[in-house]
This record gives sequence, structure tokens and C-alpha cells, in this order.
Amino acid sequence: MSASSPDNGDLIQAPKSKKPLIGGIAVVAVVAIGGGIFALTQGGDDSASEMEKVTIGVANASEPYWSDFVDVAAEEGIDLEVENFSDYAQPNPALSEGELDVNQFQHIIYLADYNVKNDDDLVPIGSTATYPLGLYSSKYDEVSQIKDGETVVVPDDDTNQARGLIILESQGLITVKGGATPFSTVADVDTAKSKVEVKAIQADLIPTSLPDVAAAIVNNDFVLDAGLSFDDALAQDDPEDPKSLPYVNIFVARADDKDDETLNKLVDIYHSSDVVIQGVQEASGNTAAIVDLPQEKLQASLEETEAQIRDGQ
Repeated sequence: MSASSPDNGDLIQAPKSKKPLIGGIAVVAVVAIGGGIFALTQGGDDSASEMEKVTIGVANASEPYWSDFVDVAAEEGIDLEVENFSDYAQPNPALSEGELDVNQFQHIIYLADYNVKNDDDLVPIGSTATYPLGLYSSKYDEVSQIKDGETVVVPDDDTNQARGLIILESQGLITVKGGATPFSTVADVDTAKSKVEVKAIQADLIPTSLPDVAAAIVNNDFVLDAGLSFDDALAQDDPEDPKSLPYVNIFVARADDKDDETLNKLVDIYHSSDVVIQGVQEASGNTAAIVDLPQEKLQASLEETEAQIRDGQ
């Protein structure tokens, strides 16, 4: 989930039948801007026909670092088309159905939830970064200033709702029955033992709701658009905490393609290109914690998380 992950992973739901809402960045000699459609040019070199063509699905193609990623991939013999999706429910079905070769928009928990709910077997082939999720307020400068009985809101999607509750509990604002976990919901909050009331609302509505509540968990995708700064966060989770592994954002492929040389080269490009990493940091307000983990560890975390989700169903 990105700097957005469903950070970037926000809306876990059954796949929809409609096609991707926004067509993305393609390595073609055309520039089209309008209706949310972007294209990048790499010229008309005849060598392009000899390049490996790959389509990657993302949720933030407007970030400048994707243009850099396309350029570096071309230098490595990959003709990369970046297709943007404004609906997080679409990139995984598109990958499963062969419309994409790989996607990069979600963390491990989001993928685990998707696989279980849709009986799919998509797999992580590489990691990118962990993006701290933050608690913001337009009224207070410190968590300690929040008063008893006030309202704090969290995203209503399963993944970020649970992650938000973990943050609120760590700050002493709430008590979750049995302790907050990546699968907790607002219904698990022990209201009698909690300092604040917690409500869950749609993630993209939270920034405009800030003036009406004491504080809110704001998804990274909406922080800058809401006129906030990442430095404004009153509190956030710790990317270095081992419990944060399921929130690592990942490159995802079909199970049959997990060892594909070209797809794995994209993972290498992400971590070896200074210009790409710099762009990722700029897009995240320098909050991204770059994580380079082996496939085996990512897959083990995925399988463990899937098992936990099945046990909870």
C-alpha cells in the first residue's frame, strides 16, 4: 500500500468487473495528457522491439520516480509500461487475469487478505519500503493534549483500521480487548477502558473530517493532498518493529512467474537506482524506510498472515 500503500493498501474488497480507471505510463513515442492518462516517451529506437516488454500496475503513477524507473529499466533492456489504477481493488485481479505482468501498490497484509478472500495465489517477488502510518490533528500538537471522551477516527478498511488501532493503543488512547493486532477492528475496542471514542470512516474522507475530531489516522496517500506535512504527525508506528513486517510494500507476481528473470530485475533496479530511491523518498516526505528482503522471507510472512486470516474467518 504507497507512500501509499494500501500505504499504500487501503480498500480491500472483492474485485470489480470494470476495467482500470486510469491508463498509465507507457514507453512509446506519444505524449497524452487528459482524463488522467499519462504517457512517457523513450523515442523510436528500433532496438525497442528487442526489449523485454513488461506491464506493471501501480496506484501512484503520477509520482515522478516512475518516470525515472521507466528510464532505468530501458537501460536494462526492459520496455516498461506503467499502468495506473485509482481503485485498489483492481490491480490484483488484473494481474491474476494476465492483464499485468507484475504490480507494486500493496503490503503483505493486503495481498494475504486478497488471496484468502479470492482463492488466489499471487506471490511477493521483492520488497520496496515500509511507510509509517501517522496520527494527525488540526487541534492539538501532542497526544497528551487529547481530552477524555473526544473522538478519534481511523480508516474503515480492514488493514489500516487495525494498524491505526495499534497506534492508538501504543499511545494510551484506547485499550483493545486482548491487545491490538493486525486483525483488530473498532468492535474490539474496550470502550470502558479507553480514553477516547473511536470511529471508522472512509479513508479519503478523513482529512476533511480533521476539524471535527480530536485526531485521525490519515493514510499516507492523503497526507500531502490534505495540506498536511508528514512532520505534523503526533505519533506513528515504527518501521523497525518486527511486527511491521506484514506492512512491507511489495512487488507481486503470479506464482508461476516468481522466478522470472525480467520481473526480478525490476526489483533489483528499484534497490540499485539512486534516482529511484531518491524519488521514493521525496514522494514520501522522507518517511519511507527502504526494505530489501529475500523472496523466501516475504513468502513466509505472506503464508503466516494468510493462515491468521483463515483462522479468524
